Amino acid sequence: MMKTAIVILNWNGRKMLETYLPSVTASLTDDVALVVADNGSSDDSLAFLAENYPSVLTIRLAKNLGFAGGYNEALKHLDAEYFVLLNSDVEVTPHWLNPLVAYMDAHDDVAACQPKLLSHTDKSRFEYAGAAGGFLDRYGYPFCRGRLFDTLESDRGQYDSPVEILWATGACLMIRSTDFWRAGGFDSRFFAHNEEIDLCWRLKIMGRRIVCLPQSVVYHLGGGTLPKGNPMKTFLNFRNNLTMLYKCLPEEDLHRVMRRRWFLDYLAAWQTLLLNRNVGDFKAIYKARRAFRKWLPEFREDRECIQRSRCLPALEERKNFSLLWQYYAKRKKFYSELYPQ
Repeated sequence: MMKTAIVILNWNGRKMLETYLPSVTASLTDDVALVVADNGSSDDSLAFLAENYPSVLTIRLAKNLGFAGGYNEALKHLDAEYFVLLNSDVEVTPHWLNPLVAYMDAHDDVAACQPKLLSHTDKSRFEYAGAAGGFLDRYGYPFCRGRLFDTLESDRGQYDSPVEILWATGACLMIRSTDFWRAGGFDSRFFAHNEEIDLCWRLKIMGRRIVCLPQSVVYHLGGGTLPKGNPMKTFLNFRNNLTMLYKCLPEEDLHRVMRRRWFLDYLAAWQTLLLNRNVGDFKAIYKARRAFRKWLPEFREDRECIQRSRCLPALEERKNFSLLWQYYAKRKKFYSELYPQ
């Protein structure tokens, strides 16, 4: 068994590999393997790797299985203590992996961790996808230290302490292979979006810990596959988030939260139409609600299994407030304003 396998899932990302792979290869040590899993690309990604990075292990998947299914399938081919799932549009820094490995080695109760995620286009600011560690509000809206909705903070070292979180970003996720498979991996039905939050939440329910370690820093471009504003991205985010809530919410919260989300989702749909003139996202939210209702029965067994695995009745990292209310009504735009000292 190898110690650590860095696995980059690629789909028609030759340009991303050409730009960001050099920083990853420069950071490798003898006990780290670099793997590119190709998700049925139709471009020349594999030819580029064969010519320029012949030592990089490649796994060829027959078709695009999405982020969730692609990683599930690719990781079956690897025998490593730790998997590091790394987006193809991430620039790593020298020695970025060392704090992650050292912390995981020293804390057996930690299932997964992430570094501090900064923006590749503005390296002084946090990046949307994970910033300095992720949480959920009462109604399932994700937020991070350094990012509330679309408001990104400048990094002034204010979130440089390690912290236990609810979810670690899929843009750069280090996870014990035993925990990944014990939890059943990603839910491949999600295809993409919210799958890492769903996995981390399931691990937390099982009593495992997730942490952010800001001593490790990487820079993420973001939006490489589905840019922000794409209706498909909106559809996947709403459908998968609702499904994750159904699977993971404790019984005493389930019906109340799902009723409130029904109202909030349709409010969001009409807001995008009337205020933003965005017909695509309006239709995507309605489509997501319909898709959620249609496939809900196939997740009942999943929910029962997850609830049976519950070690704690509640999780501190799922916050008992409405982020919408805090952000829009009380005008709290920074994470630090949610928790004044």
